[in-house]
Amino acid sequence: MRSETRDVCVLISGESGAGKTEASKKILHYIAASSVHSKDLERVKERLLQSTPLLEAFGNAKTNRNDNSSRFGKYMDIQFDFKGGPVGGHILNYLLEKSRVVHHSEGERNFHIFYQLVQGATPMLLSKLKIQKDPELYHYLKQGNSTKVDSLNDHKDFHAMKEAMEVCDFSKQDQDAVFSIVGSVLHLGNVKFEDKKDGEAYIGDKDPVEIISQLLGCPEEILVSALQNKTIEAMGEKMKSSLTKEQALYARDALAKGVYDRLFTWIVQKINESLSSRRRSKCNLMGLLDIYGFEIVGVNSFEQFCINFCNEKLQQLFIELTLKSEQEEYQREGIEWEPVEYFNNKIICDLVEGKPIGIITLLDEECLRPGDTTDITFLDKLSETIGTHPHFLCHARADNSTRKTIARDEFRLIHYAGEVTYNVKGFLDKNNDLLFRDLKEAMSETTNPILSKCFPKSELYNKKRPDTAGTQFKNSLSQLMVILMSKEPSYVRCIKPNDFKMRGVFDERIVHHQVKYLGLMENLRVRRAGFAYRRPYEVFLKRYKCLCPETWPHYRGAPKDGVEILVRHLDYDPEEFRLGKTKLFIRFPRVLFATEDAFQHRKHDLATAVQAQYRGFAQKKKYKTLKFSTIMLQSYWRRYKAKKLMEKRKHAAQVIRKFINGYIHRKEEECDENREFIRFTKHNYLYKIQQNLPKTVLDKSWPSAPSMLQEASSLLRKLCMKNLILKYMKKVTPEFKSKMDEKVEAESLFKGKKSLYGDSVKNMFVDSRLDEQHEKLISSVFDSKVKSMEEKVKYSSVVTKFDRHGYKPRKRLMILTDQHLYLVTDKDCALKDKIPYDQITGILSSCHGDGLFIVTVKPDENGVKGDLILRSEEVIEVITKLAMIGKKSDVVQVISDHSISHGLSGGKAGTIDFVKGPVDSMKKGKNGHFCVIVAH
Repeated sequence: MRSETRDVCVLISGESGAGKTEASKKILHYIAASSVHSKDLERVKERLLQSTPLLEAFGNAKTNRNDNSSRFGKYMDIQFDFKGGPVGGHILNYLLEKSRVVHHSEGERNFHIFYQLVQGATPMLLSKLKIQKDPELYHYLKQGNSTKVDSLNDHKDFHAMKEAMEVCDFSKQDQDAVFSIVGSVLHLGNVKFEDKKDGEAYIGDKDPVEIISQLLGCPEEILVSALQNKTIEAMGEKMKSSLTKEQALYARDALAKGVYDRLFTWIVQKINESLSSRRRSKCNLMGLLDIYGFEIVGVNSFEQFCINFCNEKLQQLFIELTLKSEQEEYQREGIEWEPVEYFNNKIICDLVEGKPIGIITLLDEECLRPGDTTDITFLDKLSETIGTHPHFLCHARADNSTRKTIARDEFRLIHYAGEVTYNVKGFLDKNNDLLFRDLKEAMSETTNPILSKCFPKSELYNKKRPDTAGTQFKNSLSQLMVILMSKEPSYVRCIKPNDFKMRGVFDERIVHHQVKYLGLMENLRVRRAGFAYRRPYEVFLKRYKCLCPETWPHYRGAPKDGVEILVRHLDYDPEEFRLGKTKLFIRFPRVLFATEDAFQHRKHDLATAVQAQYRGFAQKKKYKTLKFSTIMLQSYWRRYKAKKLMEKRKHAAQVIRKFINGYIHRKEEECDENREFIRFTKHNYLYKIQQNLPKTVLDKSWPSAPSMLQEASSLLRKLCMKNLILKYMKKVTPEFKSKMDEKVEAESLFKGKKSLYGDSVKNMFVDSRLDEQHEKLISSVFDSKVKSMEEKVKYSSVVTKFDRHGYKPRKRLMILTDQHLYLVTDKDCALKDKIPYDQITGILSSCHGDGLFIVTVKPDENGVKGDLILRSEEVIEVITKLAMIGKKSDVVQVISDHSISHGLSGGKAGTIDFVKGPVDSMKKGKNGHFCVIVAH
């Protein structure tokens, strides 16, 4: 299949119980294990394998010859990709033995699914189906008195079947519908009929019918009416006729068989849907035929007749493809050959299916003939027409000794596998396979999703009589033969070792009989004397021409001459091959295997050469593609860049033209000529302002503006300054504001008046100039012993006080509260002076760079010691604090003369002169004045 891409088939044949089903399983397992692995292939493999237990559950049954006998024919086409992996499949089913649903012989069972459902279903499912866990309660299951089989585990097999359903894409709804149908068939077998006085049948116990109607979703009254009556159409009018008890039982069984048969067909279609290949590429096919084997039972009926006819057709195919056609081919090709005699069973196949006289044709005529026809009339017709056939015997045509072995209602056929006696009872009914119209109408009314598809309403309007069961089976077999003939066949012959279903027991008589009627000895003789391999010259030369330099890569002469050159190069022995008229024949497989091995080795050399050529071709093609693509991209890119450059230059020229026109008309009112220029000028100026805005309030710079934007520039400048001021003010805290107020106050008092002011501007004033020791002294002594509890300290600093007698300097701590000015010692915080602010009449300071200042005090009623002559390193800060806390800004004076007059102790006047001398020195001058030496 893989090497020559040819479709093949495997035909598995043998008697019932010989192991055909097991052989097909082995083949499927081998395919699954030996093929490549991928996600899609694993899905297909799993479904191929799981289709077997599903079909066995619904299509296999226990017979007296086989505990797992296939009661239907199966042909499976498996689709393979070029790698040899299964990618899909399709199943054809043939002639399900549906009569087994309603009747089976002693020691046999119905189909497995019924027992699996009863024994293996969950209590919930059994309750839903209203089924009890005892097969003896159901008429269709107990007829053979063999509900239990030691070799089968119904409970385990049921769960395996359910798992197979899930793998094959049976939805939960599909499974419920299937089990409902199977359960309804079981209940249908328990429907019993009774006779009325007039002979009409009626259903005695309607409980089973009620259950069936619930399971199938069919109206109960319609189902009851269909089981008890049938509709007759005469002269264009329809009439209902009541059924007798026998007719009602027949209708019941016909319904059970029809429902189950169509369910089985639906299951096969569902499996085919899950196996359908998703690939559109061409696939090779491997056919696998597993069909019922030749069968002889106690009473052989219509089913055994069809089964054995099927085996006759397969045997005929085997003979045609091996014994007959092969020998004819040798003679046709001019190969020296001694014919091998064999039994050709075509005479039996013609007896069964021939026209106008054949058993199936005569059976159809008897079924369609008007009048009172019976199975016996059919047998009489066989006796009249084909009674003299050498492979046919009946009671009327047999001799006296043979008549004893053939009953009056039987006929005997001499098959290739032996003689089989058939009882004609039921042949006409089974061949007609008719289901009353009323029952079809009832089934078409069901809500079961499967039955509604199996019984379409369109079928009710089809007036054409369907083909009989025999004709349908014959046509199906003919189609199967066409399929098998189109493929390369391989055979698996299953030999049954004994009739007792026992392992390890080899009955030589039975085996010898099978080998004989299968024609294996004749086939072996043909194979031994014949040739294992034969192929037309064209096919052989096309495959193996690479093994010879004279035929590789092309041979221009006749194919036969090329093959002759090839086999001579391969050094074939003359006894190993023959050259026919159109084909080469190779006798021994080892010769072909050696040739195939040489071909497989040669493949590597050819693959290397092909790879080298292809890689060179592919690279050259790739280079040309890339070169062409590059040129195309370059041309498009250059064109794009040229267009962009042209557009850019065009736009630039337009902008320049607009700018020049705008500049020319810049002083005119806004018009089309200057509108863009004015807009640009505004934008440019705004951008210039944005980049050069003042950063602080003190920065007074501002970009110059064009004449047209002078007013806007002025407004923007004001807005900017307001914004800066607003931002600055938002950052000012109350503490900082009070500090700035002090600086403003200092400016109003000293700016332009005292030379020390300029150095003090950069330093902020503080609330205390004392060190940590003095701070602790004030908090411990001054706050508790000197000042009152209501007073709050506002400022403190270290000063030098010049006493009133000789102006001797004394270090003091000056403390300003909200009510008084205090001077205390720096050692123990002893009070020296305490002056209320309302008694201060002036604060005098020179304009020089000294730290001296005089606080003049108004005498009180107790008398005042006199003015305070003080000196401080922070004179600007001290005077400003004193002026603001005591609210004495109006009495602060900065004297620009070289002397300051003041009141001494006792109301005497004094004067201080300012001359150059040592710092911090004060002494009495020649004129009686005291002087302070100040560094200017």
